[in-house]
Amino acid sequence: MEDLTPLTNLQQLAEPAKRKPKMSERQPLLLQQSDNSDYEGNRSGNGLIRPPVRSSPPDSTLVNVHSEDSIAVHAAAAGDDEDEQSSQTGEEQHNKSLYNPTLHRTLEHPTSNFDTLVHLLKGNIGTGILAMPEAFKNAGLYVGLFGTLIMGAICTHCMHMLVNCSHELCRRLQQPSLDFSEVAFCSFDTGPLGLRRYSQLARRVVTTFLFITQIGFCCVYFLFVALNIKDVMDHYFKLDVRIYLLLMLLPMVLLNLVRNLKYLTPVSLFAAVLTVAGLAISFSYMLHDLPDTHTVKPYATWATLPLYFGTAIYAFEGIGVVLPLENNMRTPEDFGGRTGVLNTGMVIVACLYTSVGFFGYLKYGESVKGSITLNLPQGDVLSQLVRISMAVAIFLSYTLQFYVPVNMVEPFVRSNFDTARAKDLAATVLRTVLVTFTFILAAVIPNLGSIISLVGAVSSSALALIAPPIIEIITYYNVGYGRYNWMLWKDFLILIFGLCGFVFGTWASLAQIINPSID
Repeated sequence: MEDLTPLTNLQQLAEPAKRKPKMSERQPLLLQQSDNSDYEGNRSGNGLIRPPVRSSPPDSTLVNVHSEDSIAVHAAAAGDDEDEQSSQTGEEQHNKSLYNPTLHRTLEHPTSNFDTLVHLLKGNIGTGILAMPEAFKNAGLYVGLFGTLIMGAICTHCMHMLVNCSHELCRRLQQPSLDFSEVAFCSFDTGPLGLRRYSQLARRVVTTFLFITQIGFCCVYFLFVALNIKDVMDHYFKLDVRIYLLLMLLPMVLLNLVRNLKYLTPVSLFAAVLTVAGLAISFSYMLHDLPDTHTVKPYATWATLPLYFGTAIYAFEGIGVVLPLENNMRTPEDFGGRTGVLNTGMVIVACLYTSVGFFGYLKYGESVKGSITLNLPQGDVLSQLVRISMAVAIFLSYTLQFYVPVNMVEPFVRSNFDTARAKDLAATVLRTVLVTFTFILAAVIPNLGSIISLVGAVSSSALALIAPPIIEIITYYNVGYGRYNWMLWKDFLILIFGLCGFVFGTWASLAQIINPSID
């Protein structure tokens, strides 16, 4: 970056070769000695404490214009100052390369490797696993089989990309930890000069998609509970699914007025037990009396393949919890690696998704529904108990999913009021409005498979497949992309794959919502 400050003495005329060398755009931000106040010192409003950038003011020493000796002496002194400054900059860069962010984290209750693995599994396994048989119907038995494994590998790699970028930026800025939106902000803020102005936009985009994703999950949870209750009650009398949605609205609002997560811990544990029991019993139904593989299609048409993509990427919904989990570990160095917590957890998740999708589609064929629990025998008492237990589990899990988006918006709403009573009232109204909003969306689109595919194609693909390669490309712009720029080519391929899934998956899901008869 070139200093455009006017020259103040004649030493620049005497020794032009000793001017400060032009900084290359590919040099890291923290090494550039810029006079631009936007990038020096502590930036206001970003929540990050940046080490000050050393920058020497223009030399104001008076020079005798008639004395060549004084000019030469002054130029030599300036050269010594420049050498000292370069030495300090090199030492600063060396210190940054040795900075280990994991050693500077202060955690009140760090989690063990096993605890982190359990949280990772819980963050990835939800209603998406029950929708995998319908995803296989849209892809075909064998396309779904290999496609889900490949999708799991790509999503896991993108999670590693996000963690690695977080570590690189933490070392560069000497921060102990960063979350998803902060990683997006810092990657742009320390990247190419032309992109730094978009750092705040990058943060807002990631935060917006996180909000959309969680609201989408809440809509799916609302509809899932209503459909499973309806399926049980249809054995006795038939009502429209919107009636059950309306009956759930008041208790859902009351449950989500609880603001402290510690009161929800027993509820979460109870929901996890019900989910595991329901999945185990559902799996036993799927494995009983399996037909031959020739009874289902090995591959589906191109028209339904985007629906498979949306459902599959929705199922791998855990990229938003990766950084919080890694940041809170007692031994974060065990999170990555070939046999680390992340790979272990995602292998289990991918195997579960593939198994449920494969055997569920093989068992029920083209009649498979948006949730495998809806295909269980109607008159069987055990299957009715599975539907009820899964409905209760998802109903109780709604609060945890809702906690994320409401805490993105609530601080802003509270800041617009002065008294504590007004703040609390505004927060209560906000929670009621957001729960009602998810109820309205579920009532307008009462097609579980379509709404799952839409949420996955729009928001999950943006967070899991589009954002990580963009962040990695910008983060390593100043570092390099490896031999033959392999990292750059790999990121471009993942980005193209994510964009194609985003466009075609959204289009196919909207088409199915508008015209449910399309198959």
